[in-house]
Amino acid sequence: MADIVLTTLNARYWHSSFGLRYLMANMGDLTSRTTMLEFGISERSVDLIDRILKQDPKIVGVGVYIWNVDAATELVQNLKAIRPDITIVLGGPEVSYETESQPIAHAADFVITGEADTTFPILCQQLLGEDKSASLLPGLPIVTDAAGFGSHPKIISGGVPPLDTIHLPYDLYTDEDIAHRVIYVEVSRGCPFTCEFCLSALDIPVRLFDLDEFLAAMQSLYDRGVRQFKFVDRTFNLNMRVSVAILEFFLQRMQPDLFLHFEMIPDRLPESLRALIAKFPPGVLQFEIGVQTFNDEVGELISRRQDNQKLEDNFRFLRRETGVHIHADLIIGLPGEDIESFGAGFDRLVGLEPQEIQIGVLKRLKGTPITRHDSEWKMVYSQHAPFEILCNRLIDFELMHRLRRFSRFWDLVANSGNFNHSYPLIWNDASPFERFLQFSDWLFAVENRSHGIPLAKLAERLFEFLCGNSGCEKVEVALSIWRDYIAGGRRDRPAFLRPFNLPAPHEMETKDKQLPCRQARHVQVK
Repeated sequence: MADIVLTTLNARYWHSSFGLRYLMANMGDLTSRTTMLEFGISERSVDLIDRILKQDPKIVGVGVYIWNVDAATELVQNLKAIRPDITIVLGGPEVSYETESQPIAHAADFVITGEADTTFPILCQQLLGEDKSASLLPGLPIVTDAAGFGSHPKIISGGVPPLDTIHLPYDLYTDEDIAHRVIYVEVSRGCPFTCEFCLSALDIPVRLFDLDEFLAAMQSLYDRGVRQFKFVDRTFNLNMRVSVAILEFFLQRMQPDLFLHFEMIPDRLPESLRALIAKFPPGVLQFEIGVQTFNDEVGELISRRQDNQKLEDNFRFLRRETGVHIHADLIIGLPGEDIESFGAGFDRLVGLEPQEIQIGVLKRLKGTPITRHDSEWKMVYSQHAPFEILCNRLIDFELMHRLRRFSRFWDLVANSGNFNHSYPLIWNDASPFERFLQFSDWLFAVENRSHGIPLAKLAERLFEFLCGNSGCEKVEVALSIWRDYIAGGRRDRPAFLRPFNLPAPHEMETKDKQLPCRQARHVQVK
């Protein structure tokens, strides 16, 4: 039983809600009266409501994000219909902007926009009658009757609380979280850049948590067995003093199963940071690097500026002189970028050899200024989450959908690490974009699906395409695919490979199980 329930719907079981843990860590005197319930978006709404109501709460706080807004809307609407006496408070990036137009907001009693770490506990105190003083947070109403606000939600700004007033949440990761879920951490909030497609562009200024307190929390997690840390900072390499301190902290605690994920600015990698990065063993560091576009005119149009020559130099350094796993991002559908420009940028990025290229479809995130281009560039977005671009002035719907399949198949074949030796054969000396788009179109025509293709079937289709469309020798292709197939520890031989005289599997081609599976498969390719 709890007076306050904090809940959200995670995209996957192995994800953990960082936001809920921050709220829980800052509940103060209400901590003992608060509980967290994490769900998955695939669970039935009625089952979630049943678990919530078993707590007999007075207040339910719901974290709303682009990936769960549809399921969260159903949950909130049904919960309010069953128990209209429960006060529902929403928070999260998806309801922080354009709030009044959203059905989920109209089903709730309150919406806290922005960062709710300190605002939510004060609201709960007032709702429960624990605090009669309005001086704690100017502008926050003294609530005596939540039902008296009618059918429209009361919207409260969470503001930008000083980080030294926020309690860190890391003690709230349970042993089960550490064993089975992603452990998210952050040393900063905010972003100094103004890319119009990104909500982080609205998070100015960049603020830092106390470094000593943060490292003490990391030591505690490390002592409890955490070896995989995912930093959610938007610009980890912005502050060199902090970046160096954190990397040195983990380098001194190096273990074979350590794995660190950072989001990095692509054109900022000074020598002090390079020297430190080069000391880490292969696969320990993963850098998520947002390239997004190589087209300078498009970058100018969306207020994104980067030095592409420095970017290329940094990529070459990382690939040639370090063991960093690079996860690079490109975006389909940006205003002003046609298919030729995107293809040229893709080929340029392939030439820099990142282990993964994440091809994202532009999303219309609420509050972002990308919408100022809607009229001129005829930007048409889906009306349903995740609000992806459907077409624009330069790329019609049919072509955009082909590129969406291209993205999906690239993830299955290239990013997965399952075909590291085989997939470059698709283009050899030709344009990677043109040839892989041809492969993507062919594969969809043959399979008539882009999901649910078993690995053995995907290997067979790749074999068929390479032998029939790329002019490759069958024996060469068979050896390459067999090498990839057994690299993940598989020992069965697919039927299409049985006619060939292939070597038996051996231990040197099995993956390093101490790293995450996907990254471990890429480490094998030198």
